Amino acid sequence: MATANQIKYRMGQAKKKLTKLNKEVTSAKANIKKLEAALKKAKVAPKAKPKKKAKAKKKKTASRKKKR
Repeated sequence: MATANQIKYRMGQAKKKLTKLNKEVTSAKANIKKLEAALKKAKVAPKAKPKKKAKAKKKKTASRKKKR
């Protein structure tokens, strides 16, 4: 059977773990809120039209006469 000190120690360890997890949860919630706000902005923002690519011009090369 566990002694009173062992139980107190285990309770302290559990409390430490719980506070750590609570911090992680709150930071995750904040991150989710940021991402949701970014998503709303992305949906509201007008979509940019894709730019048309300019066709590459071919360089004129001097025609070479074939030797026969």
